[in-house]
Amino acid sequence: MAFVEARDLVKRYIRPDGKELLAVDRVSFSIERGESLGVIGESGSGKSTLARLVLRLIEPDEGQVEIDGVDVRSLRSGEMRRRRAGWQIVFQEPFASLNPRMRIEDIVAEPLVVHRPQQSARERRDLVVSTLEEVGLSGDLLQRRPAHLSGGQQQRVGIARALVTDPSLVVLDEPTASLDMTIRASVLRTLDRLRRDRGLTYLFISHDITTVESMCSHVAVMRRGQMVETGAACDVLTNPQAPYTRELLSARLLVDPGEGRARRELELMVQDGRPARKEAARCAE
Repeated sequence: MAFVEARDLVKRYIRPDGKELLAVDRVSFSIERGESLGVIGESGSGKSTLARLVLRLIEPDEGQVEIDGVDVRSLRSGEMRRRRAGWQIVFQEPFASLNPRMRIEDIVAEPLVVHRPQQSARERRDLVVSTLEEVGLSGDLLQRRPAHLSGGQQQRVGIARALVTDPSLVVLDEPTASLDMTIRASVLRTLDRLRRDRGLTYLFISHDITTVESMCSHVAVMRRGQMVETGAACDVLTNPQAPYTRELLSARLLVDPGEGRARRELELMVQDGRPARKEAARCAE
């Protein structure tokens, strides 16, 4: 059985005009332990809604999600709260997801206060410092607030907050969309290293095909709430079968000649040890 298994997920919303909107329409997918599945599609395709359904941040109207054999929808509130320590999310906008009034130490320690109340203040602080260092930040930032950090540093704080409880599954919802190319590559390298070192499983939501191509072994393509194509990244992104996937790839236009070089640099900067390497080798055979 796959580590993450979603079956026939449905999420409906009622629009202001009273009509029904199917944000997620009978979506099924699976992720093996330690793999990274990239979900791509246009804005409004249902990617972020799907991410929140998997972690039960919003309730599905229909369908089932199993994580490591656990039926997520069947969990009562207390058990769901306990399980959340192992199923974490990193949001798109780092500053918006961090409390501007809290110090970095308190932001990263907050999940420990909730999930490990037996820990002493000293143990929490030591774990916060080691986790910050693991994501590439110095313990000197503990007393600062988010406004005093760069965008890349803010997102690394968000990653540290997600990792401090030692999760097995991390949902990454456009984690580098607001960062420039150089900072983006650095954060992606960190995420890939963490996946390998910690044995993490990623559900990676992104509109940027190059990022997904560099980070993910498998890809799923969404359109209007439906999953139109899934498979190994090298297969889907080099030989797409669905007409929409071909349209999506053909729309990846370059604004200027320098952008092509920048994107290739991004690929090279995150390529070392990337999870897609095994699949790329298989596809090259």
